[in-house]
Amino acid sequence: MADTDGQRNEGWRNDWATKDFYQVLGVAQDASAADVKTAYRKLARANHPDSNPGDAKKHDRFKAVAEAYDVVGDEAKRAKYDEFRSLQSRGGFGPGMGGGGGGFTSGGGFNIDDLLRERGGSGGGLGDMFGDLFGGGQRTRTQQQPRPRRGADVESTATIGFVDALDGVTVSLRLTSDAACATCQGTGGKPGTRPHICPECEGAGFVVAGTGGAFSINETCPACGGRQLVYAEACPTCHGSGRGTSARAIQARIPAGVKDGAKIRLKGKGAQGEQGGPAGDLFVTVKVTPHRVFGRKGDNLTLDVPVAFDEAALGAEVKIPTLGGPPVTLKLPPGTPNGRTFRVRGRGATKRDGSKGDLLATIEVQVPATLDQTAREALESYRAAMAGTPLRNGLFES
Repeated sequence: MADTDGQRNEGWRNDWATKDFYQVLGVAQDASAADVKTAYRKLARANHPDSNPGDAKKHDRFKAVAEAYDVVGDEAKRAKYDEFRSLQSRGGFGPGMGGGGGGFTSGGGFNIDDLLRERGGSGGGLGDMFGDLFGGGQRTRTQQQPRPRRGADVESTATIGFVDALDGVTVSLRLTSDAACATCQGTGGKPGTRPHICPECEGAGFVVAGTGGAFSINETCPACGGRQLVYAEACPTCHGSGRGTSARAIQARIPAGVKDGAKIRLKGKGAQGEQGGPAGDLFVTVKVTPHRVFGRKGDNLTLDVPVAFDEAALGAEVKIPTLGGPPVTLKLPPGTPNGRTFRVRGRGATKRDGSKGDLLATIEVQVPATLDQTAREALESYRAAMAGTPLRNGLFES
């Protein structure tokens, strides 16, 4: 005759009730958190499976130590466990403990569930306390629900024009990302088959792995992939992985003033989560194509302005373009040197605060490649007039 859910729950709770986790770790009930951790590390090191291959007793001891530390090493769980032990020591629990729906009755005849409710419990009595403490509550292990898992992050690249980077633009992105298998909906099992608790991790979703030293870490269970459940027959499409690919198009807004190589995060636009978990994020790397006239330096635009020799020497008014606005006039003073930079306020790129950078206009004095007769005679007269000017005196002297 098969056990009922209530009978299974009763055996499970009685099993926890008989375990003294402090004794397993070899510490007193009032031991500090640091002492508990020290004791756990010492026992875990001595009984770790990697250090004791083939020793079944030490393997079991390691599991018991890990189980005990999971409770008394956690402040909230330890408080509830101590409360349970206190109730047990004052009156003990009679044979009615865990009976199919009749509550928990002590040897003195009072109902423990009622007592816990009076002490400010959540209303579920001892069953709820066990549920919080050991993750099961009134459910059996086979009814345990897999934990939600966050979706993976996705990366993409968007190439935009120079002007679009300054003004901001909305781009369409075609994404191919990891997603739940369309056939099994992410379970990894063949549709129509029933799941059972993963025997590798016993439904935890992770396994304890040694690091080669005194510590151990939790790793995703390789058998169930962290889903806690396995199926007798794997999904024919994903072969048990529960994962597939998803192709979709989204509209992404690139903010004004973005720089070449910038990475933009779009929260919740990545791969879908599992078991109700949140989606991952989308990270878009922006590539900006160069402009044929303007350049960029931080939040400022740059512009090379060609001027004639006479304009630089005698002074001039030079009209220059701006990006997205009317042209402006630069007033060059006489004797303007090659390479001098003029600043035009507020004609640069958009900053994060919405203000504008500046336009940096750099003078490039042009030397004519050919001269007509009149220009040549004028320059020869200029040379004769400047013959006494020592431009390079002392340049080559040590």
